[in-house]
Amino acid sequence: MTATTSASASAFAARPVGSRQLAGTGTLLRFALRRDRVLIPLWIAVNALMVLSMPGTLEGLYGTAAERADLMRQMGTNSSLRAMVGPAFDDSLGALTAWRAGVYAAALAAVMSLLIVVRHTRDEEESGRQELVASGMVGRRASLTAALLTAAVANGLLALLLTAGLYGQGAAGALALALGVAGVGMVFATMAAIVAQLTESARLARGLTAGVLGAAFVLRAAGDSATADGSSPLTWLSPLGWLENLRAFADERWWVLLLIAGAVLVQGAVAYELTGRRDLGMSFLPTRPGPAAGRLDTAGALAWRLQRGSVLGWSIGFFLAGVVYGGMTEGAADLVGDNEQARQIIERMGGQAGLTDAFVASMVGMLGLIAALYVVGSVLRLTGEETSGRAEPVLAGAVGRLRWAGGHLAIAFGGAVWIMLLAGTGYALGYGKDVGGILGACLVQVPAVWVIGGAAVLLHGVLPRAAVGAAWGVAGAVLLLGWVGPALDVPAAILDLSPFGHLPKVPGAEMSWEPVLVLCAIAAVLVAAGLAGLRRRDMTT
Repeated sequence: MTATTSASASAFAARPVGSRQLAGTGTLLRFALRRDRVLIPLWIAVNALMVLSMPGTLEGLYGTAAERADLMRQMGTNSSLRAMVGPAFDDSLGALTAWRAGVYAAALAAVMSLLIVVRHTRDEEESGRQELVASGMVGRRASLTAALLTAAVANGLLALLLTAGLYGQGAAGALALALGVAGVGMVFATMAAIVAQLTESARLARGLTAGVLGAAFVLRAAGDSATADGSSPLTWLSPLGWLENLRAFADERWWVLLLIAGAVLVQGAVAYELTGRRDLGMSFLPTRPGPAAGRLDTAGALAWRLQRGSVLGWSIGFFLAGVVYGGMTEGAADLVGDNEQARQIIERMGGQAGLTDAFVASMVGMLGLIAALYVVGSVLRLTGEETSGRAEPVLAGAVGRLRWAGGHLAIAFGGAVWIMLLAGTGYALGYGKDVGGILGACLVQVPAVWVIGGAAVLLHGVLPRAAVGAAWGVAGAVLLLGWVGPALDVPAAILDLSPFGHLPKVPGAEMSWEPVLVLCAIAAVLVAAGLAGLRRRDMTT
């Protein structure tokens, strides 16, 4: 040990215990922000654009006081619509923006936050990098602190953008909505910090925290469908329900922010306590040992074992979403009423057929867009297995790269078909009619989903180090085009950049096989190119 190193170590040991626990936090924070310099701005931009585009869109849809009053009346009687987007508490443009975009903005902030925290805590431990960092003069809780501060910076920037962008609708309401969205993001950041201490797998930590977010959405939806004023106990059990009960732009309830802040502080304290009580790389819920005699004799069986939990979660979610959307379809005409702007948006999303068929096509299209997120996450499991070093022992045996990748891709692309079929089944049950037409409409979405999955395969095979960020960026851009594009009347040339823009708008429109076959061919070419790149390059470590 050199004299300089010895002196630095002595100085480190001489610090107070609390200071030693957080030593190196600033350096790790700067490193985390540098690593996420693309992903964080992308998440913030997508979320902010979705929210800030709403006042103009809503003004076009409900430009008069009579139209807004009619919307409020519908919200009081349409429980299915309340389950989807929550209740509206005032008819101003600001309040309607909080009603239409608030829950989804908070959900996106929650996803961004949990991904940030898990990436910079459990992911680092699982890859072995945290052990190298901890061998230096870095405090025991420095990594967790840096991860939470990174999430706080991201949510803070989002809050600033929302406050500035909605200031014209009312300063108090803009601040309340922005703080509520950022606060929900931090609730799930600290929740992810707890889950990261409980599990040994970053994938499981992300999945469990996302599952809690899904449960929060279901609780809020169930509570809002039961009451028109957000007063249901089920709504108050959900952090997303806290946001809507903050009532931005509608006589704000500032005390609800204390509830959000209390949850962040309590969960943060629990996470700090847990991280101080476990060894690096370990967890409080260790992975169960496998059987003495292994039952996984193929690469496909191993891939299924690794991804079956994800497939199950997506299957349940899509089936329930189909049931909810199906229950809304019967009242689609009443929901739109005489509002020509709303009718045009639904027709741009679902085609020029009758309003009910156009509504079915638009809702099925939304399910297809979300299914693209499933296929990207499933394909990127290849990247996770490779970078964590778990793929290397498999490939060291009598398993080729194509067989190894083929097992995961079969689950990714076959799983997309499966969850869309389940969504169609749930939709048909909720709607109560046209089973064949709805199932067909769901299956028509699959080729576009496959194209997004093929792009993820290509990125994994050719650009493995950038695959995660780039693949999620492609999926996010397609989701944004499909979600916000029709409401903003984006030109068709831009909407056609998405593969979903070329699909026939069934069940109302006539079925056209040419775009479906072309998209299938494009997906096949992308997958083949990605696998060719995987065969030729070195494995990433």
